[in-house]
Amino acid sequence: MTPAGRPTASFFVQLLTLTGLTLVAAWAISILLLFALPPPVPDFYRLGEIERTFQGTPPVFTERRPLVLREQARPPSPELEGRSMPQIRAKLAADMGVGLHDVVIAGERGPLSDRRVGRILRDRAQRAGVSEEHFLIEPFRVGIRQPHGRWKVVEPQYGVGLSAWQQRLALWFVLSALAMAPVAWIFARRLSAPITLFAKAAKRLGRDPRAAPLELRGPKEIEVAARAFNDMQERLRRYVEDRTAMVGAIAHDLRTPLTRLRFRIEGLPEEQRGKIAADLDQMEAMITATLAFVRDTTRAAERTPLELSSLLESLCDEMAETGAKTQMEAGDKVVVEGDPMALRRLFANLLDNAVKFGGGARARVFRDEANAVVEIEDDGPGIPASDIERVFEPFYRREPSRSRKTGGIGLGLAVVRSIARGHGGDVALDNRAGGGLKARVLLPL
Repeated sequence: MTPAGRPTASFFVQLLTLTGLTLVAAWAISILLLFALPPPVPDFYRLGEIERTFQGTPPVFTERRPLVLREQARPPSPELEGRSMPQIRAKLAADMGVGLHDVVIAGERGPLSDRRVGRILRDRAQRAGVSEEHFLIEPFRVGIRQPHGRWKVVEPQYGVGLSAWQQRLALWFVLSALAMAPVAWIFARRLSAPITLFAKAAKRLGRDPRAAPLELRGPKEIEVAARAFNDMQERLRRYVEDRTAMVGAIAHDLRTPLTRLRFRIEGLPEEQRGKIAADLDQMEAMITATLAFVRDTTRAAERTPLELSSLLESLCDEMAETGAKTQMEAGDKVVVEGDPMALRRLFANLLDNAVKFGGGARARVFRDEANAVVEIEDDGPGIPASDIERVFEPFYRREPSRSRKTGGIGLGLAVVRSIARGHGGDVALDNRAGGGLKARVLLPL
């Protein structure tokens, strides 16, 4: 349905209408050309003009193609037949002083070489005061055998390019195409608009699963597809929320047995109680981190324009106040649409890792085609190639002790990738050639 409530024709009907209009327009243009541009009258040459060319003094033509004289070993072919051909051959043989069998008139008789065209040309010649009765219509080739056996051939010169009539015809077609171009553009834009809408909706779904559903408008097929897309988006949203809620509920319920275990270990010997308490502290930290991760991923936040250089600079300043070695390089002012709290946590985690494992962090922001790029480097030992992707897995740590002194519990980079992909971007790690690690974050502009 259109915004005004009027029913919209189906995609099939619109495509059929476009095809029908195109055919009708082509037929109309063809009929117009047929009546507006009559076929040209072919050039004709009097017998005297042909004879002068054989004698070496060809006439000069201003509107017709010039006659050219060639010499060849074989007679021209195929021979032309017609009621006037024997008379023309006889007169040409007599005028040139050769035998009748030494004269050949060849050519291809096309649709313009019929008797009616000949009468039209003869009447035109008479009106022009030309007394010459015999003439030939192009295309033709007249050959006369020489005493040494070779043949001299006279024919109209055919150049490269279009004739005047062909140029007018081509101009009509060009003008017709230009006249139809706006109509074709309007129809093409109308037909492609729903496809463009689906592409934008798919990108928006990748950046924000809670994006508004598609509007149910357009042809019937598009309405059906839009309704299916909205249903799919809603199912995906419920699926993600249900799984996230389940993980959060499990993590929350685990706190009760952990609390009971803390009471029960009070009666154990000091050596055993210390080891078990350390394990319980680690489990408590994992549960707390899991609950925070679930809370952040399920929190619906409004996305606003955010200038990345200012955000990175403020984070570097805050960390420098606590003694961390951070540096923000001068770069482009890049604005993205995003959740300020989530992006702040993303870059804070990367800067914290660079400081903790690399001794310091250097950050820069710039544009790369349709993306904003944030790179954070350190001078640490880097990561083996086999672990570059695994470090993004939840709870994975290269240092197996999971001590709070040597690192977190393995959710930092998982949160970073989740936030980046939630904004339609991604994050990747790469070992630098001179040593150290580089984190590269892409966010769509």
